[in-house]
Amino acid sequence: MFPKKIMLSKKTMFIRKTTESYLQQNRFNKRFSRFADFIQLARLDRPVGIYLLLWPTFWALWLSAEGIPSLANLLIFSLGVVLMRSAGCVINDFADRNVDGAVKRTNSRPLVTGKVTVKEALAFFLAMVSSAFILVLFTNQLTIMLSFGGVLLAAAYPFAKRYTHLPQVVLGAAFGWSIPMAFAAQSGELAQVTWLLFLANLFWTVAYDTQYAMVDRDDDLKVGIKSTAILFGEMDNLIIGCLQGLTIVTLFFVGQQLTMELPFYLSLAGVSALFVFQQVMTRDRERDACFKAFLNNHWAGAMIFAGIVGSYLMK
Repeated sequence: MFPKKIMLSKKTMFIRKTTESYLQQNRFNKRFSRFADFIQLARLDRPVGIYLLLWPTFWALWLSAEGIPSLANLLIFSLGVVLMRSAGCVINDFADRNVDGAVKRTNSRPLVTGKVTVKEALAFFLAMVSSAFILVLFTNQLTIMLSFGGVLLAAAYPFAKRYTHLPQVVLGAAFGWSIPMAFAAQSGELAQVTWLLFLANLFWTVAYDTQYAMVDRDDDLKVGIKSTAILFGEMDNLIIGCLQGLTIVTLFFVGQQLTMELPFYLSLAGVSALFVFQQVMTRDRERDACFKAFLNNHWAGAMIFAGIVGSYLMK
């Protein structure tokens, strides 16, 4: 009898340990799954938007500092870009939560599937905006004042597509607002070249976000979402090409005002070649091709940044 009791006890303990291990693993999986849902909501698993916001910010920091931005501003704006782009994605999904289910590309987003609630999303948005504002407090008064404009633009973009066919212009202003903020933080003033750079980025953003909107054009027409892709219609690629040309011309004037060196102008030539490549990719307006053209703009931003850095290294 005694050995049998021992065997039963060992068997019971094994079952208990196995059950506890399973429950702990299950709790871990649930926590990880929740974490992954918020990562997806903030689009941190798709960082191209961070790059497209980060490159113009770096342009502004390097140009306003004449090649050597402070480490503090570099850290503040790098973290700020990640937080504000993520916050923008969250408020965008909040605004589109009732229509994203009808769009092929967005029907699995966490607010559509219910994996994240509306209250959780809004709390997440406020937490990220508050964190970004805390970072701005380490700069100066002008930058702090400008930051309020950035928050308003970021919050306005998702709702602009309900009332105007130009939400890409609002997005361009929101994505470019880091430029005057970077100039203000680094140099303490807003020079004429600040707004030239802002304008160049605005042209560029409207161009690449129109390519992005071309991916969803058919679905957007069904659900009533407005965009420049719908507004431009069959003239989409022609107008995108004009905007890309204006980007290059405006950046050329930026280079002239700041007496940039050869690497900067070589970068503009390289970006022009990328824009031509994008036009070729989107000539048939296929969804995948339009999306790839949009993604290609990351390299355009990086190339301009490389040209700026190379120009200052030559001075």
